[in-house]
Amino acid sequence: MMSNLFKKIASKKSGARIALAIIAISIFTASVGREVYFTKVSVVPKKDSVASVKAFMQVYEVLTHPRCMNCHPAGDIPLQGEDSHLHAMLPKRGVDGKGVYAMKCSNCHQPTNSPGLHTPPGNPNWHLPPADMKMIFQGKSPRELAKQLLDPATNSHKTHEQLIEHVSFDKLVVGGWSPGEGRELPPGTHKEFVAKFKTWIETGAYVPSADAKAPIKKNR
Repeated sequence: MMSNLFKKIASKKSGARIALAIIAISIFTASVGREVYFTKVSVVPKKDSVASVKAFMQVYEVLTHPRCMNCHPAGDIPLQGEDSHLHAMLPKRGVDGKGVYAMKCSNCHQPTNSPGLHTPPGNPNWHLPPADMKMIFQGKSPRELAKQLLDPATNSHKTHEQLIEHVSFDKLVVGGWSPGEGRELPPGTHKEFVAKFKTWIETGAYVPSADAKAPIKKNR
């Protein structure tokens, strides 16, 4: 009888090991194709206000570059060009951020970049942030923008982990570094941007002081 009991216990342990192996394989399979530089945020951040603010100021320089800011305007009309002027034809944001009536973003912005110099850049889901969550970058100080990014009421209810995932994998974010012929790229690479964003969050997600100065923009 004791022998049968030990066999049952051994069988249960083997089953548990198999189940864990299956879970591990599933996680690995699901991660294939994702960028290797994305990892989960530490459960307990290593707080360092100096490193955190320094990283955010570099993040801020990317977010306020035309490739990002042009789709995060203060008003309901997207911006255009290296000088961030109002978009030609004055398309409107609309409730869902995808335009209004017959003037939809997807009418001109196709799933991929149009060939040629200064032709419309493309993306399968081209849009501005929706009307109820505008996520404005234009005109924001470093402190204002950092607070907006961290506040669930203004960042589409994202956690810190979800914010990092968003900047790592969202196709519109990634597309900022392949905007079509004739357009300037944001500072650094996408990988470097994600690394700085992660550093900001993982060292405490500190908000710059009110007198923090935005980096001086180079003449374009």
